[in-house]
Amino acid sequence: MFFSVVIPTYNRLPILQKCLLALENQQFNPNLVTDYEIVVVDDGSTDETISWLTTQKALLSHVKFYTQNHKGAAAARNLGVEKAQGDWIIFIDSDLIVTSSFLQAHSQTLNSEATSLNNDLIFTYGAVINTCNFDDPTSEPYKITDFSAAYFATGNVAIAKKWLLKAGLFDTMFRQYGWEDLELGIRLKKLGLKLIKCPQAVGYHWHPAFNIEQIPKLIEQEIQRGRMGVLFYKKHPTYEVKMMIQMTWLHKLLWGILSLGGTLNEKTLQPILQWLINRGKPQLALEIARIFLNWYNVKGVYAAYQETK
Repeated sequence: MFFSVVIPTYNRLPILQKCLLALENQQFNPNLVTDYEIVVVDDGSTDETISWLTTQKALLSHVKFYTQNHKGAAAARNLGVEKAQGDWIIFIDSDLIVTSSFLQAHSQTLNSEATSLNNDLIFTYGAVINTCNFDDPTSEPYKITDFSAAYFATGNVAIAKKWLLKAGLFDTMFRQYGWEDLELGIRLKKLGLKLIKCPQAVGYHWHPAFNIEQIPKLIEQEIQRGRMGVLFYKKHPTYEVKMMIQMTWLHKLLWGILSLGGTLNEKTLQPILQWLINRGKPQLALEIARIFLNWYNVKGVYAAYQETK
C-alpha cells in the first residue's frame, strides 16, 4: 500500500510541526506499506506555516505542500486528494499527533479485513484521544469522552482513493464549521462501504485547555454548525440526519430544560466555570459549558432552517 496522508491546515504552525515530525517517524513492514507521502494543504494561513515548510525540507522528506486561498477544510481536502499519488488516502487534522506505528496499524487492518470480506468496500477509523498537553500529547490516556460513534470522520480515517472519487469528494458548500465529513459519509454508506474500527492507529488530538476567553469562538462555532447542519439536512432530508444535527423536538426539549431556557448561559455560569479552571479542572468546566453551547447549536439549527423556508 502507498498511503497519501492528506492534512488541511490553517494558522496552526506550532502543533502542525509536531504533527508532521511524528508522521516522518513511521515504522512499518515494507511488505504492507511500500511508501507514503504527506500532502499538506495550507488554507491561506497568515502565520509562518509556508515559511517553515519551505525551510525545513530536510526534516520533512515525505511532505509535499500546496496552497489555496481561504476556502475551508472541504476544498483543502479535495485539493489534497487531487494531488495525492497514493491509492489509499488517510485524512487527519493538523492538530493530530500520531504514534510511530500509525501507518502500519491502518495497513494491517485494511489488508486483513479486505482478505476476510473478499472485497475492499471498507475504510478504517483510528482512535482519537483528546489532549491539552502540548509538551507530551501522547501521554494522555483514553477517556470515555474520546469515544466517537461517527461513521466517517476525517480526524483519523483511511480509505481507498477510488471510493472518494466515486462518491464525489467533499461538498465545498460546507465552508463554515462542521458536517462536511459526515455528509460525505452518507454518500460512502450508499456505496456500501463498511466502517472498520482500528484502535491501534492512535492519534492524539491536541487543543488548548479550556478557558473563558474561548467561549465567544465556541459559541460562534455552534451557530455555524447549526447553519451547516441545515445544509446537511437539505442534501439528505432523513430522520437520521435530523438526529445528527440536533434538529428534533427531543433535542430542543433536552437542551432547553438543561439550560433552563437559556438562563444557564455563558454569563450566569462564568463564575463556576472560572472556579473549576482555577482548580485545574478545565475539562469539567468545558463539559458544563456544553449545556449552553448545545443550546446555541439547537437554536442555530432552527434559525437557519427558518431562513431557508
